Amino acid sequence: MAVQTKMLLQRIHQAPAVAFEETIAIYRDAVAFLMEAMDASIPDLSVYDGKSIKNAMERLVNKTKDNPAPAYPDFNRRFHKFPSYLRRAAIASAFGKLRSYRSNYDNWYQARQQAFVDGKKFHKKAPAKQFDHDDLPVFYKGNMFNRTGETTAEIKVYHQNDWVWLDISFQAQDLDKRGLLDKDGKLDWKQCNPKLIRKGKQYFLGFAYQKNIELHDTPLASQRICAVDMGLTNSAVCAILDANGTVIARTFINQAIEKDRLRQVTGQLKQRQRQSGKIAAPRYWNRINGLQKHIKHDTARRIIAFADAHQADTIVFEYLGNFRPTKGVYGAKGHRERLHYWAKVGIQNKVQEMAHYRGMRIARINPNGTSRQAYDGSGVVTRNNKKDLATFPSGKTYQADLNAAYNIGARYFIKFLQKATPETDWLRLAAKVPSLAVRTQQTLATLITLHTEAASTGTAPVASGVR
Repeated sequence: MAVQTKMLLQRIHQAPAVAFEETIAIYRDAVAFLMEAMDASIPDLSVYDGKSIKNAMERLVNKTKDNPAPAYPDFNRRFHKFPSYLRRAAIASAFGKLRSYRSNYDNWYQARQQAFVDGKKFHKKAPAKQFDHDDLPVFYKGNMFNRTGETTAEIKVYHQNDWVWLDISFQAQDLDKRGLLDKDGKLDWKQCNPKLIRKGKQYFLGFAYQKNIELHDTPLASQRICAVDMGLTNSAVCAILDANGTVIARTFINQAIEKDRLRQVTGQLKQRQRQSGKIAAPRYWNRINGLQKHIKHDTARRIIAFADAHQADTIVFEYLGNFRPTKGVYGAKGHRERLHYWAKVGIQNKVQEMAHYRGMRIARINPNGTSRQAYDGSGVVTRNNKKDLATFPSGKTYQADLNAAYNIGARYFIKFLQKATPETDWLRLAAKVPSLAVRTQQTLATLITLHTEAASTGTAPVASGVR
């Protein structure tokens, strides 16, 4: 089961912007105050969770009948009549930010100590402690938000040095179009408290909707997977495989026009930077980000549509966590390499979100060697200058990204078959299928041969394919 969230933005009409600006300003001041107090008073945050930290901080800052002398009485003076639920939200925000800073500092310190032990130079700067953040408030229902109609509500804001109720109207949303209604037209997602969101000069209410979705639990022998390779020449190449290694369908996804425009804009950006130095160039980056967003969303949508059409249970990607930019590559080429990596990560995240809505699972496998090894097991391939064709040692010429997609799907099944097989049986199989012993050499031919050998020897549970 996975908890899925959708965020719907509804633009606010007919409300004074100054009231929102004042509310955001005082909320951010409160978060900064609480972060400083927490940092000075609580040396170890690991012993606290979200509930206990709220109780501890309220004893430090909030004056009540049972707590007449808090350690930081200035909080009540500076933030008079501060809503109780908003104060707890500010505490939670301060807790998350400070814990993140301390975790990052500990990681930096350990890396520096390890470099000192290894006798290596260490140039990375320590993370800076920052108390001012661009945080936005949440309007808790009943305490700060009361809906008065389908598109009207009253919210509590800080205006003219006082907390007052403000009547607002906001844009309607088509919940059915966003997939939030069931077959009977009823809302089957839980609506969370709205959050104030600012985009430029406009303000929105961001309503988060949550739902527990059951992910499939199909036995491995009955699974169909959609193996996805995001290569150099295509946005994505997908192949539908079953547990026996049979390729059922395949497709190529690319946005040639958008990529050509992206190549032109990055070249123009680098040319302008050579003339004027490292300038911000917001117009260029707006165009780049817009093209990147379109490529990511269109690719994700088409991957999901392909997997859905062939009733895939799992979508399999390569793991990208170990990516490092190529050393010595600068200029427009370096920009494009980083943009290509960011697009890959964005596509995977978007596909994961959309797949979970449909009950599909996401898996990632070791990417090392998926493009280098021929799927027929003949050895290392040779790629042409455009990197779109691969020549196998057997002499066969094949589409390079499709070859990688076959190997990605095969590694997924081999991974789970190995987990389900006793170690002695697996070693016996590896003696007959040598590529099983080296994960970076596993291909589609390895999976097919594995099933053949398992069936001939009656090895279980490989032969039955139990996950």
